[in-house]
Amino acid sequence: MSAWTDTLYELIVRTSTDLPEDAVARLRQAQAAETGPNAVAALETMLRNADLARARRLPICQDTGTILFWVRLPAGSVTQTEFSQAAQSAIAAATAAGVLRQNCVEAVTGRNTGNNLGYGSPVIHWHEEDRRDIEVALLLKGGGCENVGVQYSLPDAALAAGRNLEGVRRCALDAVVRAQGQGCAPGVLGVAIGGDRATGYAESKELLLRRLGERSPVPELAALEERILLEANQLHIGPMGFGGRTTLLDVFVGCRCRVPASYFVSISYMCWAFRRRRVFVRPGGVAERWE
Repeated sequence: MSAWTDTLYELIVRTSTDLPEDAVARLRQAQAAETGPNAVAALETMLRNADLARARRLPICQDTGTILFWVRLPAGSVTQTEFSQAAQSAIAAATAAGVLRQNCVEAVTGRNTGNNLGYGSPVIHWHEEDRRDIEVALLLKGGGCENVGVQYSLPDAALAAGRNLEGVRRCALDAVVRAQGQGCAPGVLGVAIGGDRATGYAESKELLLRRLGERSPVPELAALEERILLEANQLHIGPMGFGGRTTLLDVFVGCRCRVPASYFVSISYMCWAFRRRRVFVRPGGVAERWE
């Protein structure tokens, strides 16, 4: 395999099997705060599962999800074709090794491609930037949490939600109530304001690359993140919907420009198995630093 293929294979393995420490820390905090036996047992199982997955280099969850890459790089450092071919080779190898489940199904025929490759898989977001290093981030987003994502068009009379941050807050809390733990709570919300229907959802997923506890640089959005997190956890939906004090681990809010006629609020939900990793790569594909 090429250096790029080796690096991307290792990125996939780490993302699928090794829960990031910020997620583990938040789950431990949640476990310490819970008093209900069902909530405590659910969190204990999650943490035990994470330990076993890391030790045995096996997937944290049987649904290894949609494969989403974000690539940020200086112009001319690697071509999209070269990266895509290396990613496909790494994905096929990881699927054969059992690190990824055979998870790519053709929508019309229902046929499983068997190697996680096909039109639309993987998803690669490509960003050429004024920078020196190459950064590759990977998010593995399971179907359960993807299914409870939702998009609102404001104003929304049913929620009494106007075109303002109060309206966004109402949408976010409604999304949590509607999920009722089905997204494998405690989860993380990515809330994108603006954009069109496609870019709003894309933004909401990219927000999930933040570290837990990292607040928006926009003061109004940072305050909104904290308020939604507080109020969502007061709903007492709890881990896996069993009731309790921890329904969400964090909330990330971002915004894009929009056309005057549209005001979308796009919400992506990420489950407790917060599978996201990044690697910084030297030209040629050799890994330099992991996060």
